[in-house]
Amino acid sequence: MININNVFVKYGDRTLLDRVNLVIVERDKVGLVGRNGAGKSTLLKIIAGYMSPHDGNVDRPSGSTLGFLHQEMSLPKGKTVMAETLTAFDEVRRLEKQIAELNDEMATRTDYESDSYMKLLENFAEVNDRFQLLGGQTMEADAERVLTGLGFKASDMDRLTDEFSGGWQMRIELAKMLLQRPDYLLLDEPTNHLDIESIIWLEKFLKDYAGAVIVISHDKQFLDNVTRRTVEVELGKIYDYKAAYSEYVDLRKERREQQLAAYENQQRVIADKERTINRFMAKATKTKMAQSMQKQLDKIERIEVEQFDTAAMNLRFPPAPRSGQVALEAKNLSKSYGSLNVLDKVDLKLDRGDRVAFVGQNGQGKTTLAKIIVNELTLTGGELQLGHNVEIGYYAQNQSDSLHAKLTVLETMENYAPAEMRTQLRSILGAFMFSGEDADKKVSVLSGGERARLALACLLLRPFNLLVLDEPTNHLDIISKDVLKQAIKDYDGTLIVVSHDREFLAGLTDRTLEFRDRKLHEHLGDVNYFLEKRQLDNMRDVEISQSSGKPKTAIAEAPPKKELSYEERKRLQRAISNAEKKVEKIEEEIEAVEKIMSNPEFYMQDDAAEITKKHADLKAALEDAIEVWELAQLEMMEYE
Repeated sequence: MININNVFVKYGDRTLLDRVNLVIVERDKVGLVGRNGAGKSTLLKIIAGYMSPHDGNVDRPSGSTLGFLHQEMSLPKGKTVMAETLTAFDEVRRLEKQIAELNDEMATRTDYESDSYMKLLENFAEVNDRFQLLGGQTMEADAERVLTGLGFKASDMDRLTDEFSGGWQMRIELAKMLLQRPDYLLLDEPTNHLDIESIIWLEKFLKDYAGAVIVISHDKQFLDNVTRRTVEVELGKIYDYKAAYSEYVDLRKERREQQLAAYENQQRVIADKERTINRFMAKATKTKMAQSMQKQLDKIERIEVEQFDTAAMNLRFPPAPRSGQVALEAKNLSKSYGSLNVLDKVDLKLDRGDRVAFVGQNGQGKTTLAKIIVNELTLTGGELQLGHNVEIGYYAQNQSDSLHAKLTVLETMENYAPAEMRTQLRSILGAFMFSGEDADKKVSVLSGGERARLALACLLLRPFNLLVLDEPTNHLDIISKDVLKQAIKDYDGTLIVVSHDREFLAGLTDRTLEFRDRKLHEHLGDVNYFLEKRQLDNMRDVEISQSSGKPKTAIAEAPPKKELSYEERKRLQRAISNAEKKVEKIEEEIEAVEKIMSNPEFYMQDDAAEITKKHADLKAALEDAIEVWELAQLEMMEYE
């Protein structure tokens, strides 16, 4: 096990970690959570031995292995993807050489009964077991399996790592680490550069991983699917919960409510005792009794309410000016980079108020199409027309990186703001957690999360009715993501959002466009409906089964269906939504009635027969509502 003992870290007058203690046991699956800047990455670096605390220590079993994926990693150049990945097996190759040497020695020895020969056999068995455990017999097959799971194609294996972006190089580092199978696997934001398919694959891998995993992530669904324990870092302290993220949120709320209630009760008791002591002190005959009561009161162990960080940005998009009925329309749109064709004669139409998610593997054209829409890239073929009075608000994937490093926070806002907004800039910055002297900080000293908040603040300075967001949750902590999601839900214009965060996308859009094989594949509903409809936990399964010649899924074999008009789609979608709401409402009513009927004395009541009949009627109504829902779903499926 790993023991973190009394670890203390302080920078200037700010205590980042205040005498924290933590134990990580074998096969632990731990989510490390907290606000940006709370000290999560620092704690992970201390556990990994990449930095030393100002006080305290970390004990790890001698001989144990540890892998640490962090944001500053870089690959050596000049190797192919497969060759670089196979460096994960350096220990296996050493063991392979050692096994060969031991085999040679055993072949020449004849002293089979000697102690030294027995020792030689034991040594061979240990080395061979370790060789098998680390995948010595299946190195290349394992490497290809993990690389494929993380999104690489067969054609990528012989390409040089130099040809790939930083995000893809990080995937290679992650693949190497997973193949090494360390006893303790430390991952700092592993999903940052992964698409939905790869995230789902990684979830499954980590869930079954034989060692301990400690992961920092702002992806709530990923944490729920991987971890069984949550460690919160907040204001220098850590709080340990034996639960995955969603359950931890409920437990934390419950703990804080209980703590506050206990504190308030104690304060009332103390106030009552102090009033009594004051009254007794005023009477000479009761002074001794008052002094005795005061001593007892002084001995009471006072309950303290833990401090916690409640700061959150206040984000609300400006009302959208009215646009024409058609927000944008693309016909036969194509985009190529040299000989690489990314989008091939795709069509897209958005009506005013549509809310669309772009999903799919990295490199399939999601960001390309977003940039074409906002006029940052030109078309190779086809046409794209914006509707009447359409004004675009655009948040790029690297928006925070485009901010001028030498400017202050306030100067950055002034560069984006129209003249009439200048007097409001400081109050807007305050709403985004830049208060007082923060406005005079240089952009260069801001953290990734602070830059992301500043970029969002700049976005709000002008009205727009077509909001295009490309990976807007990058660098945002979970609280900020929740605030952003609510603001997008309240936004009344047309929306396009590119994201790999399933929890963030859930319930946010009513159409999902999957980018695959240079085409757009449309699905009504949000990302969860899309994943369910595809009947895939890993969306890459269809591509793999088709390319390998295996039998295709029923979805892949389905014959082409008659085209459904936009109005018919909307009608069916409304019918499904209304049916779902009716089912939920009836189920709530049934639950309320059954709660009444669960009373042991229920049948003694005068209105028991009436309530029993109501229960039967509700059950029948539920069956009817479910049938309506099923019929609407079936009708939709016929066309999809």
